Amino acid sequence: MLLKQLQNKDIFVYNAIKTFKLVKSDENQITVLYPSDSAKVEFDKVSREFFNHFKTKVHNFSIEVEYKRDFENLKIEVVTKKKIFEKFIEKNPLLKDLDDLMKFDLS
Repeated sequence: MLLKQLQNKDIFVYNAIKTFKLVKSDENQITVLYPSDSAKVEFDKVSREFFNHFKTKVHNFSIEVEYKRDFENLKIEVVTKKKIFEKFIEKNPLLKDLDDLMKFDLS
């Protein structure tokens, strides 16, 4: 619900924190995995409101929050037309023959 409100109210903060992951580490501990320091700065703007709402919702006010950098989440691959075509070639090798015949410009 908070994300939907942020999407309408502040799209910049929404885009920064939509990739965050919450993991229950212990009975009273939550680990927040964030992709970058700049995204964490944006999350800090709304974290108090978020966790107050969360603690009320789960009826547990002794929850502690730990932050960890998530390096796996940071990897973003740029997909080009050539990469898309190469994936199609893996599924259908006849496209390679078509490419050899037609000399497609996929740059």
